[in-house]
Amino acid sequence: MRIAMIGTGYVGLVSGTCFSEFGITVTCVDTDAGKIERLHRNIMPIYEPGLDALVADNVKAGRLSFTTDLTRAVREADAVFIAVGTPSRRGDGHADLSYVYAAAEQIADAMDGYTVVVNKSTVPVGTGDEVERIIRNRRPDAEFDVVSNPEFLREGSAINDFMRPDRVVIGTESERARAVMKQLYRVLYLIETPIVFTARRTSELIKYAGNTFLATKITFINEIADLCEKVGADVHDVAKGIGLDGRIGKKFLHPGPGYGGSCFPKDTLALVRTARDAGAPLRIVETVVAVNDERKKRMADKIVAACGGSVAGKTVAVLGLTFKPNTDDMRDSPSLDIVPALVEAGASVRAFDPEGMEEARKQLPAITYCDDPYAAMQGADVLAILTEWNEFRALDLGRTRSLLKAPVVVDLRNVYEPEMMREAGFTYVSIGRK
Repeated sequence: MRIAMIGTGYVGLVSGTCFSEFGITVTCVDTDAGKIERLHRNIMPIYEPGLDALVADNVKAGRLSFTTDLTRAVREADAVFIAVGTPSRRGDGHADLSYVYAAAEQIADAMDGYTVVVNKSTVPVGTGDEVERIIRNRRPDAEFDVVSNPEFLREGSAINDFMRPDRVVIGTESERARAVMKQLYRVLYLIETPIVFTARRTSELIKYAGNTFLATKITFINEIADLCEKVGADVHDVAKGIGLDGRIGKKFLHPGPGYGGSCFPKDTLALVRTARDAGAPLRIVETVVAVNDERKKRMADKIVAACGGSVAGKTVAVLGLTFKPNTDDMRDSPSLDIVPALVEAGASVRAFDPEGMEEARKQLPAITYCDDPYAAMQGADVLAILTEWNEFRALDLGRTRSLLKAPVVVDLRNVYEPEMMREAGFTYVSIGRK
């Protein structure tokens, strides 16, 4: 089988590469000629562990290619995946579907013979209907079906998530399209991965509901962490105690500075807008969005408090800028709220991130970027850990203390144990612990 993947962003590039690993011939298409040229040289536009090697292997095997020629890629394909961005629309929070609809128009003009058009992008309920209408209006005689096939890829673990997913969700009412999709996912079917077939609108909602539920778990444990600090409890013990309940589960119960990234912020907001428009407002989700936004802003106050109530004229060492480890993604990262607040309060910020500094420089220009964690610490009045990269889990504490002007550490990811840090001579502030 042959597929065309429209968009070589995070979802499109990972999905296209993994499909080619399944033995399918994949052509990834992008309008950005520079990006395609770099992909030809095996230069990845994103950081994802193992992706460059997997791309190189499948290009060498002749199963994976990259092009700006959408017409040819679509004309030769049995299925065409739309994997373009759907960012929050400026002003109202709705998902911006302009890239999805533009792709639908281009696909309509290029199709030759029966084609399954698959929405891989995260889209609100009813988007598949509109994609179908666009294609039908441009090509009344065309044979095609529109399918919803949401992605469930975690940045930093995306290849494994595609190859060994919890489930695959496919939304279609067409038996012909269903047969094509089963063939595409045949490798996963053989290892007994649950393949969930639903109506198209149901599939679209599953994606938003899943992300929103996980965002709610994160926000819940963050609020419990605040309560723990007030009453002298330990949030990690609380999380373990409730997470062992099979009805709750232990995942996404780790406290921190708030969720960020490319999915949760925009997807929770888009679901709120969709629900309001449908006359079924989701009050819980509205609260989750508001609480998370406020939490990220308040984390700077925690650092200021650790410095005696003011950071004016002081230096803050920041470790970690991306929203999570094993990615270079800065989208809606807590650091984008925390660092500017510290600068506005009069602090000088020295920062290090293993993969995110190139992107961070575009959004946080008013700080100093360092070559390693210890360079960031040199002469700082406080050390703040914002992202739990593995290399921050085993810092040389003796060296750390000698470099800092004051032995103060604010750990917003609870990387270290309080007792150990106290014994090492630090004033240590964490989340949800005494």
